[in-house]
Amino acid sequence: MINDIKKDAEQRMQKSVEALKVELTRLRTGRAHPSLLDHVMVSYYGSDTPLSQVANVGVEDARTLSVTPWEKNIVPDVEKAIHNSNLGLNPVTAGTVIRIPLPPLTEDRRKELAKMVKGEGENAKVAVRNIRRDANSDVKDLTKAKEISEDDERRSQDEIQKITDKFIESVDAVVAAKEEDLMSV
Repeated sequence: MINDIKKDAEQRMQKSVEALKVELTRLRTGRAHPSLLDHVMVSYYGSDTPLSQVANVGVEDARTLSVTPWEKNIVPDVEKAIHNSNLGLNPVTAGTVIRIPLPPLTEDRRKELAKMVKGEGENAKVAVRNIRRDANSDVKDLTKAKEISEDDERRSQDEIQKITDKFIESVDAVVAAKEEDLMSV
């Protein structure tokens, strides 16, 4: 019973860390990376469709992405979706290929992005702590129902805290890596 609670908490904490990683891939660093356009939605036959399902996204060089739509008639829609994605990108169309030059980040923009990274990291830590709180309350409920002893409760809470600490460190490591990536020129 206690092991199930700990295992569930650990899985949920792992998902929080994975969600943080996904969220941080959306933040633009100085280098071109196809995942930068993962959340761009294109109006395709009346419904919003992820860009990756209507076009091939590739990296031409360190500062340029290339998008090749699978159908010629949706090139303007893809270009419009990229332009409206709030990423600060200006796509350039050359026939059926859309090139997206990534301007170098200014120092102020890097610092602003670093603050955003820290904010996302803090949100992930809050999520991990909420999972810890839920797990501890489940353990307390077992104690109240006389299914486990108070010693088992204390031991379980200590183990849950160790799991929490491990995932908080993991969040810190992910945030530190992204900040280093942002600040490198």
